[in-house]
Amino acid sequence: MLTVANLEVVYHSVVLVLKGVSLRVPDGSIVALLGPNGAGKTTTLRAITGLLDIHNGRITKGAVSWLDESLRGREPDDIVRSGIAQVMEGRRVLAELTVEENLRAGGHTLSRADATAQLDRYLERFPVLGKRRRQQAGYLSGGEQQMLAIARALMARPRLLLLDEPSLGLAPKAVAEVAELIREINRDGVSILLVEQNAGLALDLAEHGYVMENGKVVHDGTADELRGDADIQEFYLGVGGGSARSYRNVKHYRRRKRWLS
Repeated sequence: MLTVANLEVVYHSVVLVLKGVSLRVPDGSIVALLGPNGAGKTTTLRAITGLLDIHNGRITKGAVSWLDESLRGREPDDIVRSGIAQVMEGRRVLAELTVEENLRAGGHTLSRADATAQLDRYLERFPVLGKRRRQQAGYLSGGEQQMLAIARALMARPRLLLLDEPSLGLAPKAVAEVAELIREINRDGVSILLVEQNAGLALDLAEHGYVMENGKVVHDGTADELRGDADIQEFYLGVGGGSARSYRNVKHYRRRKRWLS
């Protein structure tokens, strides 16, 4: 459904952040995008959803295609109407608005009747949100805010959902609830591109994954392949104490060790 090909992105006309990123999200799949802070994961999502301009960024090379049509140059609301929605890092709920008002904001591209139908659907699907529909979103717990952020994105009836660090800052119980919610959304037929620093969680959810570092995709494979890769285990899954080194340095270290032996 989604194809990103050889994408380059520059911020403030001088800082090259993405350096030829390519990835695919097949229909009905969950695809994970892994990497340390600053690798370019969030910038990749912004390039897909048309939010680069807000951050003084622009695509200088490459293509972003959705259902065989280019997304380059299209406005964010048009991209939402085409079937793509994003849940940004940090949840970004409208804290002073109620739960219901947040959900209605998510349905702004729909007709009034369709938005009301979607609102009723998600207040029923998420009983905790239904109970708190008149409550200000800022008073919800972290897990409840993440649930609200995801429900708000679903209001637009996306076929592809982009999730940026959905487990960030959540208690273990809330992480488990969000993980099950992601599975349910996917079972409903929504494809998912998941940016997540919790690699163990991401590889449990995804079928395929891409590893980014310094603005490039340095490795990809099925979730099972990545989970079984010794270098992924060392750097991303905390096996062997590799968190102090970059994934590329881990690869280089292992190749050098094999060569010297």
